[in-house]
Amino acid sequence: MQRIRISYEKGVELQYTGNLDMHKVWERTFRRAHLPLAYSQGFHPQPKIQQAAPLPLGFTSKAEMLDVWMDTDEPVENIAKVLVNTAQPGIAIRQVSAIPLTGEALPNLVTAASYRITLEEPIDKDLLSQKTSQMLSTPFIERERRGKNYDLRPLILSLTLLQGQPAIIELDLTSLPGATGRPEEVLEELGVDPYSADIERTGLVLKQG
Repeated sequence: MQRIRISYEKGVELQYTGNLDMHKVWERTFRRAHLPLAYSQGFHPQPKIQQAAPLPLGFTSKAEMLDVWMDTDEPVENIAKVLVNTAQPGIAIRQVSAIPLTGEALPNLVTAASYRITLEEPIDKDLLSQKTSQMLSTPFIERERRGKNYDLRPLILSLTLLQGQPAIIELDLTSLPGATGRPEEVLEELGVDPYSADIERTGLVLKQG
């Protein structure tokens, strides 16, 4: 048995495919590639696949990761070559690497995520710039999620409004248990309709050690 980590891009073809369905997409990919997955024990064995961090429906990504346990000792270079040739439209594999079997669970390693947000509708950039500056200088931003109040401000690690048209926001947010920032909530605080924006995840930060 071996554990591999796959870094890949999730394109527009799969942007409305949820996280549970992405598990099925990867199961089918491995079946087509004739690569044997390792399964959990118990009455309902499941393939051992871990996604790094849930990607909200409608987002695309340049920086998805998942760990897969395989019931084979095939060299990782061969596995990568087969997966690249087998992956369906919407998946572009960037890297495949071997990971120690006893390493920490992938979701527990994620500490932050980066996003690039393109505002597709015309907007007053001067006003947006003013609101961006106000948000960064505000010590507390109260929000409500699932009936509970929380402070959005410490979840925002960086927020940059780029020059030019269309308006583009680059955003770094925490991604920790109980402290995960969401780009759509930042947009709402800026007075921008999240449904009018193209949101792409551009990076995941993993803790070291």
